[in-house]
Parts: sequence; C-alpha cells; structure tokens
Amino acid sequence: MKVTFENPDKVNGLMTITVEEADFKENVEKTLKNYRKKANIPGFRPGQVPMNIIRRQMGTSVKVDEINKLVGQEIYKYVQENNIKMLGDPLPSEKQQAVDVEKDAPYSFVFDIAVAPEFEIKLNGHDKVDYYTIKVDDKLIDQQIEMYASRGGHYDKVESYEDNDMLKGDLRELDADGNTKEDGITVEGAIMLPNYIKVDDQKKLFEGCKLGDIITFNPKKAYPESTGEISSLLKISREEAENITSDFSYQITEISRYVKADVNQELFDQVFGEGAVKSETEFRDRIAENLKAQFVVDSDFRFIQDLRAHCEKKVGTLTYPDALLKRIMLLNNKDKGEEFVEKNYEMSVKELTWHLIKEQLVRDNNIKVEDADIKDAAKEAARAQFAQYGMNNVPDEYLENYANDMLKKKEYVDNLVDRSIDRKLTEVMKGVVKLNPKEVTLEEFNKMMEQK
Repeated sequence: MKVTFENPDKVNGLMTITVEEADFKENVEKTLKNYRKKANIPGFRPGQVPMNIIRRQMGTSVKVDEINKLVGQEIYKYVQENNIKMLGDPLPSEKQQAVDVEKDAPYSFVFDIAVAPEFEIKLNGHDKVDYYTIKVDDKLIDQQIEMYASRGGHYDKVESYEDNDMLKGDLRELDADGNTKEDGITVEGAIMLPNYIKVDDQKKLFEGCKLGDIITFNPKKAYPESTGEISSLLKISREEAENITSDFSYQITEISRYVKADVNQELFDQVFGEGAVKSETEFRDRIAENLKAQFVVDSDFRFIQDLRAHCEKKVGTLTYPDALLKRIMLLNNKDKGEEFVEKNYEMSVKELTWHLIKEQLVRDNNIKVEDADIKDAAKEAARAQFAQYGMNNVPDEYLENYANDMLKKKEYVDNLVDRSIDRKLTEVMKGVVKLNPKEVTLEEFNKMMEQK
C-alpha cells in the first residue's frame, strides 16, 4: 500500500491511497470462508457450498467492504503518525477517477483533507485581561432573604379576600334567568386565583368578597383567550370549553392567604440546616458567603470570554480551507442546505478558531481532565440546580446520586467534559496572565453580559 499527501497551501490537503491486491486478499478470503460455514443454499448441506459459488455471490461486496475498511484505517493512521491536524472527516476528492473493483488491483483513492491553520499562542504576565468581581451588598442580601422567606412561607385561612389570595368554592352553571341550570356543570371545591383573571370587570367582581359570598361571573369573559384555564377550572375538555358561554355562580367556602416566613431560627434551620446558623447576623453573613461563591462562577465565565477575545486578537485572522469546510458543513447539515451553510459559516469558523486556540493552551499548559474532575463538575451542576430552588444544604449522598445519574447519559458527559476543561483552563490562566481587577454591581455585570 502506498500513501502520498500533498499540502502546498498548508490548509488544503490531498491524500492518495493506492491499494494492492496483497493488502486485502487475505482478509477477503477469510471473510468468504466464514460466509461459507454459515451459508444456507438449497441443494447443499450447511458449510458444504462450493467456494466458487460463494465468490460469485458474495465476492465483490466483501471485497468492497474490506477495501473501504482498509482505506479508512490507513487515512487515520497516516494522519496520526504524521501529526496532521485534520478538521472534520476526509471527503472523496473531485479528482477521484472511477474505480472498477471487478478488475484486479491496484486501486487508487483520492481524498480532500481540511487541515487546521498553523499558529502559535503564548500567554504570560505581559498579557492583561479584565477580571470582574461582583459586589455583594446589603441590597442583594435583602433580596436573597426575601426569596427564602417567600419559599418558606405558608397559607393562613382568612375571612375576606385581598389581592393574591387563593379561593376555594363551589361552581354552578346558570341558565339565562340566572338560576342554577338543571344538568349543568357543577364543580365542588374549585380553586380560583382572581388576581390572574385577565379582564378587569370580571376580576373586580371578587374585590372584598368574604367567606360564604356567592359571586356570579362568566369564565369565557374572564379568560377570553385561554381555553386551557376554562377547561382546568370547570374540569371539562378543551373542546367542551370552547363552547362555554354561560354565567356561573361561585360560593366561597375557603379563603387562603400566603404568608411569608418570619426571619427567625426556623427559617435559618430550613435554609442552612438545624443549628448551622444561630442569629440574623450569621444568616446574612452565610448568605453573603454563598453569593460570593456563586458569583465566582459568573466572574470566571466572563473571564474566559475576555481571555478568548484577547487570544483571538493576538492570533489575528487565520486562513482556512473555506470551500472544503463548507462541503463538510453541508454534508453534516444535509437537511438545511447551502443557504444555512453560507449564513452560519462565519460563526462556525469563529468557534473553530477558539476551539483550536483552547486546544493549544490546554496542551501547552499540560492540562488534563480526569474522571474525578468530570464527577466534580457533575456534582457542581447538581448543587447549582438545587440552589435555584433555595436548597443549600443538600446532603452529599444526594449530590452523589444526582451526579451519577448525569454521568450515565452521553449528552451530559460531553458537556461535563467541556465544563471540566474550561474550569481547569480558567484556574491555570488566572495564574498565567496579569489580571486587571474590576468590581461591579450585579446589575452592572448583568447589563455587561447582555451587551456581550
């Protein structure tokens, strides 16, 4: 077998593989003999079919399969051994001539290879990159306490209705004269939140209502654009809800008001675990610590974006095999067509450039991702997810189980590997470049990220 590789402009590669009969003959014979052992052809006992019949029926397809397998293996072997930074998969070249496998070898196969552009990125203390720290002030801590108090609240039974109260009562469909309709719709213990009624004149009917009051309203007018609301309230199908125009009476049997939790020991224990915090001052301090830890993740995310911009500027514009990359992109997006490729090509190349820069930084700084790093990333993701629901004291065993479930799914693993690389790269780069520290409020940071 002979392999040649031409790469005159450094990015458009042309690989030619010439296959001789001796390269595949032995494997073809071996495969055909295995077929013979299993062949079930009328007139012959199993395993006794003459080889000339097996060759006539299966010879060409087996030969093609073995050659394809051999060529594929040789491409990747050559690329690896010669340290060619191939982008995407090799494509059959337009220079490829027809190959007639019915004739004897040699056969030549020609492939276009997209090669990554050569560049070098070295970072040190002369490279200055902004690092934003989000200020944890009293306003932020107060907002967090408000959130915890809201989540830890409870419902009290009350006598009269105020905004945001929840009502429970009996619904009865009325006829044209305002009387309870015979065989009409009846729902006992129907839950209503008048504050969510879309039309003001219907919402006002509930203002100041008291326990035992009977309100007459029209569901269709109250929720003119929401068949789902009517369906849910009246316990009927959406199709039936489309045709509802009647008024209904609603006799209030219960009024519940949501009351936020008091900022006391009970709330402290609920948020951070029993006895972990013993005063409001400690509560505020602990919240501040958590916010600072949470904001480090945001600051690091912004840092890696700024580092990327710095590196892209330092590397400059790279030359890519555009026509070949567009062919690869089109092949990977057959259902979207050339218009999609043209529209998204520039952004794809931008992402590819950062990917190549990141690969070089990871390699040059000897950054390696171990299984333990991926597990830590999974636990961190689990911890962040629980924190969104105000659960800050989740036991390690739950985090461990949640992380293990994530690691069983490939789509999560790929993401966690990327996240692990970014985390390690961020930590290393923070010690390599010169940080330009800047303190901002959360509002300023969010506004900045929106603009980014």
